[in-house]
Amino acid sequence: MNDFPARAVVDLGALRGNVRTLASLAPTAQVMAVVKADAYGHGLVPSALAALEGGATWLGTAQVSEALHLRRAGVTGARILTWLYAPGAPLRESVEADVDLSVASRWALDDVVAAARAAGRTARVHLKIDTGLGRNGLLPAQLPDVLAAALAAEAEGLVRVVGVWSHLAFADAPDHAVVGRQAAVFTDAVAAVEAAGARLEVRHLANSAATLTAPALHWDLVRPGIAVYGLTPVPQLGGPERFGLVPAMTFEAELATVKAVPAGSGVSYGHEYVVPQDTVLGVVPLGYADGIPRHASGTADRWGGPVQVGGRRLGIAGRVCMDQVVLDLGPGASDVAGDRVVLWGDGRDGGPTAQDWAEVAGTISYELVARLGARVPRVYVDSEQDREQGAVGAHALATTDPSSVGGGAA
Repeated sequence: MNDFPARAVVDLGALRGNVRTLASLAPTAQVMAVVKADAYGHGLVPSALAALEGGATWLGTAQVSEALHLRRAGVTGARILTWLYAPGAPLRESVEADVDLSVASRWALDDVVAAARAAGRTARVHLKIDTGLGRNGLLPAQLPDVLAAALAAEAEGLVRVVGVWSHLAFADAPDHAVVGRQAAVFTDAVAAVEAAGARLEVRHLANSAATLTAPALHWDLVRPGIAVYGLTPVPQLGGPERFGLVPAMTFEAELATVKAVPAGSGVSYGHEYVVPQDTVLGVVPLGYADGIPRHASGTADRWGGPVQVGGRRLGIAGRVCMDQVVLDLGPGASDVAGDRVVLWGDGRDGGPTAQDWAEVAGTISYELVARLGARVPRVYVDSEQDREQGAVGAHALATTDPSSVGGGAA
């Protein structure tokens, strides 16, 4: 039993089901489950394995270290693409581990070629095109030079150009004109690469939002990230249930100190919340060191981040501290130390969701789940296994230190 008084409970059955749902929404494409940033805070290896069980045939990581950690953990039955690295990255080890590498610049291609030569093995590369996001990737004007060099290396048996890809700037606004412009630039880039003689396996553009809302952009492979974990990238179109997704994470804790205080008592730093009447306060032993945003602090004018205690919907009272937050449990509250507090979950019982927190804190649900602190244990359950066994409630599989499953690569 972990002695930390909070946990992120991750339902691998929900995650598996989300991947199946996403695959059904993109029936002509393969699914790459993006597991970067410790699987958006859900735990790298357990989440990757569940995604593969749900039908994903690819895994995507931002950092090379994440891809290598998956291979060392025995994840060998799927292609893995990694895309964000600087000079000096362990590319030879990546080639030896059969990890696909994105190429977003000429120096990156040169480094991959050198790594392949040193490894004595052909490197699989995906050319990343900057179609308008303005981040990583080859500008269309840079593509001819890099493509020519890549095909020359392919003729030597050092690389194989297996993919062309890009990333959307406005996928969460499906009708935005930039989406169409990026799609056109991408189409032209694919045509140029194929006309030059590359034998592409996959062409991919769609992230979670495009997977959900833009079938015309699915191409050969979709790359859902946040949707794999049951959160929606387009909350303006409705909650996850709108797309058949189920949030996989429940973030919960136990109440610590519970005490009655008189009217006029100030709460937390700066007394931005003062209790208007005699009431009961409860301390939740989680704070910004654990990923609770300070922007979710509560004031006299509004509750902070929403929580559920004893079936009641409350909110943080006062400033979020490094290790704790305070709740105004209400006059005469009968809650006691050790009672369960749900910060966010699937919301099906009326409890708060990560999207609820995002709206209070002025951010996105992605940030909330991905920023959970390293000392918060991840506990794995499997609702699908429970249903198969006729069990009631979650079946706990394991409790893990997140650093042990993410390789420190979050």
